[in-house]
Amino acid sequence: MAAGADSPTVPESAECASPEFAAMLAEVARRSAEFTEKRHVPKDMVAEFKKAGIYRASTPRRFGGDALPPARFLAMIERISAVDGSAGWVASFGFSGVYLAALPLDTLAGLYADGPDLAFAGGLFPVQPAGRVPGGFEVSGRWRFASGCLGADLIGVGIGTGEPGAGRPRTAVLDPGQVRVVENWDAVGMEGTGSHDLAVDGVVVPEERTFVRGGAPSVDEPLYRYPTLAYAAQVLAVVNLGVARAALDQVIREGGGTGVTGAPRLAGRAYYRMGVAKAEARLRAARAFFYEITEEVYDAVARGEEAGRERTSLLRLAATHAARTGFDVVRTAYQLAGTGAAASDHALQRRLRDASVVPLHAFLGEGIYDGAGAVLLGTDPFPGYP
Repeated sequence: MAAGADSPTVPESAECASPEFAAMLAEVARRSAEFTEKRHVPKDMVAEFKKAGIYRASTPRRFGGDALPPARFLAMIERISAVDGSAGWVASFGFSGVYLAALPLDTLAGLYADGPDLAFAGGLFPVQPAGRVPGGFEVSGRWRFASGCLGADLIGVGIGTGEPGAGRPRTAVLDPGQVRVVENWDAVGMEGTGSHDLAVDGVVVPEERTFVRGGAPSVDEPLYRYPTLAYAAQVLAVVNLGVARAALDQVIREGGGTGVTGAPRLAGRAYYRMGVAKAEARLRAARAFFYEITEEVYDAVARGEEAGRERTSLLRLAATHAARTGFDVVRTAYQLAGTGAAASDHALQRRLRDASVVPLHAFLGEGIYDGAGAVLLGTDPFPGYP
């Protein structure tokens, strides 16, 4: 797809080329302003994501899912994000079947009894204490940043059981009717993600409906041997690759025009040409690193190898670099666009706001460079990394 075309130049996987995916993308484009206005992606749009295969992409094959290699799912999220960042962010949680794979097989069989297309959302922090009672754990409290919760079929919340040797906190899986969504999401970017608070009051969750995020999977398929928390960072970072691609394509398209002063057309100015070229190189380089290490690690685990600390750290580094480079590219595009981009209804306004939010996520923070550098240098990284 040429850079001057109407659609962003995001390469397509087989999944992205399907008629169902194309129809879903058209619907995202048509309803993008609605997502911002409502501050969430409505449930009927989530149903369109399901038709396009988003929510079966990480469902185990034994339960009728696709269990796609990560690179193929990431390409889907990148493509959606090039149309609307919030839609891409919500769709990215189609990877969450990887989290759920740590549940017992009997629990998974029950969850997928009606089909493989499950939308899972979670607000895991701050972790709330949950005491053991007859039947499981009694869960109460309030959690933040539950992106996509208004369209979810299952909702997870973070709990600490306080039991000796419990280690990392657990996630309790609830039905939406057991959770109250506190609609308080009010942000300047990613407005449509519906990242509201969750509240639960005294719900008893059976132990078999809880799991440790990133814990050992009960499913033996290649996808579930891929590093879980690194994948969780990747599905968010790739949103900025899509947003940046759309922003850069826009200034390339607009390069043939003139400014409001009637000065020479933008493409005739050296600073504009140089800015576009440098941004193109940065974005393509970050994207190449991102997908190269993704495919390398998946190929390794599919062969039965361990991902290992070094490879997993490179996944984290590539994700952080993609998120931050994406923001830099969008910022460059915004500056190249000139005065017209200051208008509140200019497309680059939304893309700039969206791109600024992605690197703020804890999975993609500046400290990841410290952890990655430590691993590259053969020293001990900070606890919990990678």
